[in-house]
Amino acid sequence: MTVVKSPLPEPARQVTFDALQGTLVDLLGLSLIGKQAHWNIVGPRFRSIHLQLDEVVSAARSYADTVAERAAALGLPPDGRPETIASAFTLPGPKDGWLRDDEVVQVVAEALGTAIGRLRERIEATAEPDPVTQDLLIGITAELEKQRWMFEAENLPRER
Repeated sequence: MTVVKSPLPEPARQVTFDALQGTLVDLLGLSLIGKQAHWNIVGPRFRSIHLQLDEVVSAARSYADTVAERAAALGLPPDGRPETIASAFTLPGPKDGWLRDDEVVQVVAEALGTAIGRLRERIEATAEPDPVTQDLLIGITAELEKQRWMFEAENLPRER
């Protein structure tokens, strides 16, 4: 079996792999949270949030692919198997059953916020070992922060 050789020295490889694998798990999990909410949302803002959830899912899936391919390019085998995601995933997610639109906004904003916090830690961790991976994580963080802002703006309290 041919193995892709990593251009990174061993300590840098491990730090980079941990950052990429953790990000892959978070992104695949975010896509599942988004779809679960997408299928079960109810309420007066159903349509707009239903469509907005598709944007989050699309971004998460696209970035998951980019992250996995970055890992593979570095000779670090990504693991997106369902059992891996299920055992490693720890972002907050929705309850089962129908979800009110305000609940969806809250849980998605919270999940995005947690993922963003972890990404920022990974950005810091990869600064020296692999600036290319760091740059990728910065771009993902920017998109997720934009998505979080859009969801948080949905639940702005009405002025009386």
